[in-house]
Amino acid sequence: MNKEECFYLGRVTKPWGVKGQVVLFLDVDSPEEYAGLDSAFVEMKGSLVPCFFHIDSLNGNKAVATLEEMSQEEALALVGHELYLPLDLLPKLDGNRFYFHEVVGFSVIDEEKGDIGTLNQVVEYPAQPLFQIMKNGVEVLVPVIDEVIKKVDRENKILYIAAPNGLIDLYLGDINK
Repeated sequence: MNKEECFYLGRVTKPWGVKGQVVLFLDVDSPEEYAGLDSAFVEMKGSLVPCFFHIDSLNGNKAVATLEEMSQEEALALVGHELYLPLDLLPKLDGNRFYFHEVVGFSVIDEEKGDIGTLNQVVEYPAQPLFQIMKNGVEVLVPVIDEVIKKVDRENKILYIAAPNGLIDLYLGDINK
């Protein structure tokens, strides 16, 4: 298993108790969907290693988990390491809700300007994620916010948006001329 086939679940934040338990931070929108989780991959030295556990308690995005067949010292060694799960374990989304990796490669159609290019990637900045759209070698950055996203057409791989007034012109000029 490699990281390209997985999604980031969270990280091991600290040890808990004396029986090989740790606290996990689940960096997901609905942590309760992962309450029955019994394994994940832990990134160690650039590789993903399977780790088996059971979740003892869940409070918001924090879970206390007992690691199977691990001593407290071994559990301590996992602190700070990132957790991953295979992409096929992501809950399916519909409508205008999507995972960032899901829309990469989609054509992007703006309400006013029409076809503005292909979604190359979603850049995750601390303040705001941005769609990076490429049109004839020119980069266009559009904020990923509900007001901008009008429709996600998964079947035809098209993302319909309403970019903020004047934004597309900053990058591409008036493409309708």
